[in-house]
Amino acid sequence: MVEFTDERKAGRLLAVEDGTAVGFIAYFVLATAPHALVAVHTVVEPGHEGRGIAGGLVKTFYGIAAAEGVPVVPLCPYAASWAAKHPDQAPEPAAEVVSAARLQLAADSDLW
Repeated sequence: MVEFTDERKAGRLLAVEDGTAVGFIAYFVLATAPHALVAVHTVVEPGHEGRGIAGGLVKTFYGIAAAEGVPVVPLCPYAASWAAKHPDQAPEPAAEVVSAARLQLAADSDLW
């Protein structure tokens, strides 16, 4: 069974199975209000593809943001695609929040 672990300080939401990370979302918290969660990259380790792990990561990521009352900015192409297919679970962030997220990412390459 895959479990999801938020490692906020490392900027990773991990998918863990039998004690081993099988995927993750790399993300950062937007420095300015409303402190959105910004998904930068979604990765599923080789040999674990096709099992719904990436979708589970993104769904969990949106759930964390909803519980914290902040929007998600899906800069990651996979997260953006998932959000487009699940608008009921992935509300679209305001344009100014997306702009702020892009600026913060461009200013700090370590966020990749």
